Amino acid sequence: MRAVVKYAPGADHVELRDVPAPVPGPGQALLEVIYTGVCGTDLHVMRDEYKVNPPVVMGHEVLGRVTRVGSVEDAGWVGKRVVTETFFRCCERCEMCRAGRRNMCENRESIGSFRDGGFAEQVVVPVLNLHEVPNGVPDEIAALAEPLACACNALLLRSSIKAGHKVLVTGPGPMGYLSAQVARASGAEVTLAGIPADAGKLAGLASAGISTTTETPQEMAFDVGIDCSGAAAGASNAMRAVKRGGSFIQVGIFGHDVSVPLDVLIMRELTMTAGFSQVPRAWDLALDLMGREELDLAPAVGPIFALEQWADALHAITEGTHMKVLIDPRSR
Repeated sequence: MRAVVKYAPGADHVELRDVPAPVPGPGQALLEVIYTGVCGTDLHVMRDEYKVNPPVVMGHEVLGRVTRVGSVEDAGWVGKRVVTETFFRCCERCEMCRAGRRNMCENRESIGSFRDGGFAEQVVVPVLNLHEVPNGVPDEIAALAEPLACACNALLLRSSIKAGHKVLVTGPGPMGYLSAQVARASGAEVTLAGIPADAGKLAGLASAGISTTTETPQEMAFDVGIDCSGAAAGASNAMRAVKRGGSFIQVGIFGHDVSVPLDVLIMRELTMTAGFSQVPRAWDLALDLMGREELDLAPAVGPIFALEQWADALHAITEGTHMKVLIDPRSR
């Protein structure tokens, strides 16, 4: 089968290759990939800025259909349209795993970096990781489940957003828009903020319950500030915008040390939380919101590329002008 492989250390050591088709073992499922989302983490994997064990097939935001299972007791999954958690293996014994926080396991091995992932025609994953997609959810929307689960983990499980809260989200990329939608679904009044260069993008993201701005947010005007920009300026603006006794949530990853005004955190007694990846309950919340059509996710879907266009897909997310970029391995 065809797959995009990180075959050795070094940013140039990624290419489309023919590789053996995977075979599911006991407790595993073989998925025919429908779409795989392209994430900033994929860029980090390509550039050796994220732990990676080459050779490995890249891609972790997978939507697929189960075509085969390795254990007879799992036969009921065959034919189902599913999304999959990203941790292929966790130790299941450490304190974090036993607390249901597999995302915090030090020994986790994720698809797309340590185990073969979804930039391919097929992928094998543990049946334990599967979540069936609700009927009626279009494929291109269902492909957003993994980043949406990340937003649900950070905002709903690690933090608390209440109805009536005024919420600021900085960074109008896919995670910013999805976080704004989750906050709005919680009953909050949401403002999605970007820089002047984001004006065109923001114009297409305003919706019921979400306003947009390119202005520097007013200080102490919000109950909750959420940074999805992964930039020091965005995090600083979000933190300064929070009222005394409010909350600040860090969602965006910086990739390096940054300076932010922590005195604001102290002097205003803010509660600061963050979320990394997701836990099983976050997937349940994400798919429930999708199935009940509580979110307006269509604006988050960006261009769709064929597997042969993988380099163009990765380049598209570096420009910052697109929303969620998808790869369709069925296209040629």
